[in-house]
Amino acid sequence: MSSRSWQERIEDILNSIAAIRSRTSNLGFAEFEQNETVIKAVLFDFIIIGEATRNIPSEIQAMAPNIPWRLMADMRNVMTHEYFQVDLQIVWDGIQGDLPNVVEPLSRLLPKNHVD
Repeated sequence: MSSRSWQERIEDILNSIAAIRSRTSNLGFAEFEQNETVIKAVLFDFIIIGEATRNIPSEIQAMAPNIPWRLMADMRNVMTHEYFQVDLQIVWDGIQGDLPNVVEPLSRLLPKNHVD
């Protein structure tokens, strides 16, 4: 049994998305791919996103079928176990295009009276 609730796991995902977006908001891809510190921090947050995703019950995931749950978990597996195959352009595209699209659906899963 996990020591963290699924609500806390969603908060972990949202916090990691916010951290990634904050770290990369003033960068273009060329700057991103040259900044090892930012790359490693971003990859770590993607690992958190994937691990948290794996621990959200399937019945909760089913409430938001438009969220790419499997892809989020799979990215964690690649970044953790196949780190030498990470394609920074794919990571960048995910930061720019995919992450912003999951914030609202994830937030809607949290109870209305839930406080961050």
